[in-house]
Amino acid sequence: MAAHDVQAHGVKTLADLVIEARARIREVTPDELTEAMEEGEPWLIVDVREPYEYERLHVPGSVLIPRGLLEGAADPQSPHRIDALCEARDRPLALLCSTGARSAFAAVVLEQMGFANVVNIAGGIKLWESEDLPTAQGPWTGPLP
Repeated sequence: MAAHDVQAHGVKTLADLVIEARARIREVTPDELTEAMEEGEPWLIVDVREPYEYERLHVPGSVLIPRGLLEGAADPQSPHRIDALCEARDRPLALLCSTGARSAFAAVVLEQMGFANVVNIAGGIKLWESEDLPTAQGPWTGPLP
């Protein structure tokens, strides 16, 4: 398909999809989130990257739930549920990936699933690290869906 055919048929690029997702959700910067956490807000940070990415670098205390497993992990009726996520329906929930794209898609889905207070961490772990915020290395040792 030529480029003009793609546009004429409404086919979207990844960039288009990310822009649309970000328009539907709330985003916070890593600094804004850490400030809120320092003020005592009970944020749960969910990292939606893959285990190998998490092992290389992650936010201390974050919960790893890869994007491909998120819906099952978030559904209390699913045999793949993760209690930490299912119990966070009314808790502030921040989603993180490498750059903020996968986590933007995840935020859209969790809002559709009834999560009340979901934000995307703009810039992902790359911006988090560049702002010299706390990071850790090592494998995820908790449950996966």
